[in-house]
Amino acid sequence: MWHQQILTLSAKPRGFHLVTDEIVDALSALRNINTGLLHLLLQHTSASLTLNENCDPTVRSDMEQHFMRHVPEDAPYQHDYEGRDDMPAHIKSSTLGVSLLLPVQRGRLVLGTWQGIWLGEHRIDGGARRIVATLQGESND
Repeated sequence: MWHQQILTLSAKPRGFHLVTDEIVDALSALRNINTGLLHLLLQHTSASLTLNENCDPTVRSDMEQHFMRHVPEDAPYQHDYEGRDDMPAHIKSSTLGVSLLLPVQRGRLVLGTWQGIWLGEHRIDGGARRIVATLQGESND
């Protein structure tokens, strides 16, 4: 079985956001997969997807502070006509990546106890974000 759909995540402020539930809730076809894979592709160049700590929100704020220190907005970037936060957002997106490949078993993502899907919003005002979700695997039928 193959299934593909576009998911739209609501606009979020700059920072790292736990979006596991938002993705799973929007992907009803996930329940139909017995064993398979979910590929997620974020269709943007100024945000990222990553898998990390799902429990303590201070991990997300520490991650944001790390990237703000190491990829500062006030560096002398040539690409600056979309705002001071744009080029740093591209660097952060390339560093973390825009896709994830996750195992599915019995209609659920197979994640570690402390793992969750994060959206890294690297713009001050990035807006809604689109993800292409592609499921493949054996159906429950």
